[in-house]
Amino acid sequence: MIARTIGSRLHQLRAYLCLPAFAALLLAVFIWLAAAPALDSFRFAIFGDRTGSTQAGVYEQAWQEAVGDNAAFVVGVGDTIEGLNDASAEKQWQTFKRILGPYRQYPLYLAPGNHDIWSETSAKLFRQYSGHPPHYSFDYGPMHVTVLDNSRSDQFSADELDFLDKDLQAHAAQPVMFVISHRPSWLIDAVLRNPNFAVHQLARKYGVQYVIAGHVHQLLHVDLDGVTYLSMPSAGGHLRATKRYEDGSFFGYALVKVTGKRVSLEIKELKKPHGEGRITTPVDWGISGLMSPIKRPPASAGAATE
Repeated sequence: MIARTIGSRLHQLRAYLCLPAFAALLLAVFIWLAAAPALDSFRFAIFGDRTGSTQAGVYEQAWQEAVGDNAAFVVGVGDTIEGLNDASAEKQWQTFKRILGPYRQYPLYLAPGNHDIWSETSAKLFRQYSGHPPHYSFDYGPMHVTVLDNSRSDQFSADELDFLDKDLQAHAAQPVMFVISHRPSWLIDAVLRNPNFAVHQLARKYGVQYVIAGHVHQLLHVDLDGVTYLSMPSAGGHLRATKRYEDGSFFGYALVKVTGKRVSLEIKELKKPHGEGRITTPVDWGISGLMSPIKRPPASAGAATE
């Protein structure tokens, strides 16, 4: 009796497994698993300021190119809206939300810039539309990212430094660490190679590899005691100073590739019409501009599709 029951159940299972719908489901699951990126091997993009006299079409092109580079998500260093006026701020956030429409499946992690938060009302709007408080952190695979708020001060407050300390301590086991903020509050100390400022001491203590900001719309790079400090080029805000690529004044973004404990970072100038598609790495740049020959894209690269 038991043998007949087992045999009957096996026969039913075989019949069920042969159903077209079940086969289609298995195929779909297999395809999804094959296409899903491993969390210890992924890419993401870091954008500079979108605003500060916004240049039409630049931010949209940055998204198009980052998605084309298979970025899993985007981190923005702040100045997402023009802001500075409580009465018009929400309308500007709504406009930004519409711009993101084609890319809503990609997570976006924003730092607050001085154009994003300047009042209590604007701070509430930042929380509402960014989906995050002014400072926060997140993990992605082996990577930990801490986002700090220096939107209303040139320096990090004691509260921000305390948050950074506790956050890095709580995630010290993560082998890859980034610290993101809007203003490069570390800039003068890093340029003067002063290792005694608070952010650097915490970065060294917990093994942070990259400290990245924006605000100045110019690519600046300093390495100090194994920590890479970067100020991002513009992702839409007007170009300042000389407006020359060699001086770090161009439209672009960073493409970060993480594989286990290894991290590589490319600085990618936008293609035409907003750039020439030149590709560099942080070591090609210093505090006063380009230091090494650049890699130009093949002639067939062309412009991004608008």
